[in-house]
Amino acid sequence: MPAVIIDGVKREVDPGTPLSSVLPDYIPGRSIAVILPGARESQATRNLKLTTGAGEVIIEFTDRDGLFSSYPTLIPFLGIKWTDRYTAAFGPFSSDFKPSRRPSRYERGDVIIGCGGYDPKQAYLVISRMRHVADHGAREDGGVIGRVVSGRGVIDRFSQGDRVERIEPVISFSETSTSFTTRDTGLVLEDGMQVISRMTIRSQGCTRERINPAVAVSVEHLLVALERGAFQIGRSTSTHIRDERFIGTDVVQEFSAGRREGTVTVRTRGKSRGAVYIYTEDLPSSPAHTIVGQVTNGIELAMLAKEGETLSVTAEPRRFDLVGLPTPVAIEEAERRGIKLISDCTAVGGECVIIRQNPATTLEALSRGEVELETVPFADVIDIDLDDRNAPVTCDIFRRITGLAQHNVGKIPFFFSFDDVFLFKPRVPAGVRIDPENTPDGPVPAGVLGMTNDSRKGTGMVGVRGSENAEFGPTSEPFDGTNIIGRVVDMKRLMERKEGETVFIREVNR
Repeated sequence: MPAVIIDGVKREVDPGTPLSSVLPDYIPGRSIAVILPGARESQATRNLKLTTGAGEVIIEFTDRDGLFSSYPTLIPFLGIKWTDRYTAAFGPFSSDFKPSRRPSRYERGDVIIGCGGYDPKQAYLVISRMRHVADHGAREDGGVIGRVVSGRGVIDRFSQGDRVERIEPVISFSETSTSFTTRDTGLVLEDGMQVISRMTIRSQGCTRERINPAVAVSVEHLLVALERGAFQIGRSTSTHIRDERFIGTDVVQEFSAGRREGTVTVRTRGKSRGAVYIYTEDLPSSPAHTIVGQVTNGIELAMLAKEGETLSVTAEPRRFDLVGLPTPVAIEEAERRGIKLISDCTAVGGECVIIRQNPATTLEALSRGEVELETVPFADVIDIDLDDRNAPVTCDIFRRITGLAQHNVGKIPFFFSFDDVFLFKPRVPAGVRIDPENTPDGPVPAGVLGMTNDSRKGTGMVGVRGSENAEFGPTSEPFDGTNIIGRVVDMKRLMERKEGETVFIREVNR
């Protein structure tokens, strides 16, 4: 009988057995890694590591068979020639391309071959430090031959006197065409085949013997991001895969060290702060990344997956968050996790909804073995239904600013009411754009929830009406200034709230 390995466990199967038979819990749409016997081989990637006086930079080249196929002979010529706020240039060295004599647009991290005086015999390796438009004496296509995938902080430190001391290919275990990811559960299993359906991540500071809460805040971000068991790959390079769903979230820097194969980090600075990274190659530490975990099983899935794929992942320990739960349910969950509860609920029968727990993070709660709960009566919680299908971006913004992205209950300040309009004014962080999305084109029914977009001064205001209106949206703005994001399920409860109060909200149908 054919023998296969399913998530590390050897099994014998009947000839012709499909993949679906050995993965009864498979979630449609998730990618599965398949490795055939003898498929793994060691080979050079498309990346080169440049060791300089300022640090190491890894560049992913678009054409390894071109100019840099002869990189050893270039090393003596690659010293800093000039630096400015936009670029750092190494050289000169001789080349043979034809300069275009026109400016091009470049992004941060672009690696360009240009030349001085439009003479390709005076060529330079130009690294872009920031977005700019310039004429670097490059080819007609702009001359971009690659991009920096690691060490972007290093390129900001380049200065006169720095040189490229060493160039070497980045070696990795790469999979041949006989190893791949698939979502086809009808695939027939073959003898010796390995199947990896999910990854397991052990949180930083958490071992079988003890829990260290020193990294509790950044680890909580990881547990929130992976709480639904999915890692959505927004970017994939030869060194890492990245989940971008929580980009824009501020995360504290708690632990920095070398990023080894399987290391999980969260970026703490820059435009991509809040993104979760899983490394498939060894890289040096970065002050812009805090380490939050380690892949303990299934790293092959990360190595084979590509941009746009979704992977199943289990993060350990499971998140401990009671916010939004009724107290009876919270008590059951705490008992299962061995945690004592101290609650302020005085309702008959203990029927309250938890709005806050202290300590708030999983590692702190598990380490202490006790949490304090703040609650409100059920009547004080307003149920809403958000419309992710028609307004995914605005709904995401709404969840972030109300806390619904992290918990089952969020809160929003009740700002003002007049006639049949109820207005709420959450704090929208600077730099958050609320572009027009799902604006109404006809009468707006009662109970519809809306947010004012950036086309009006009151951007970020949230509102709902108690009756239908054919002229203005839920925030009393014209239709083109209003994004419809969902509906209030129980308007009667909302009408009982008073101006100035904090209104607690909970999602249904999510």
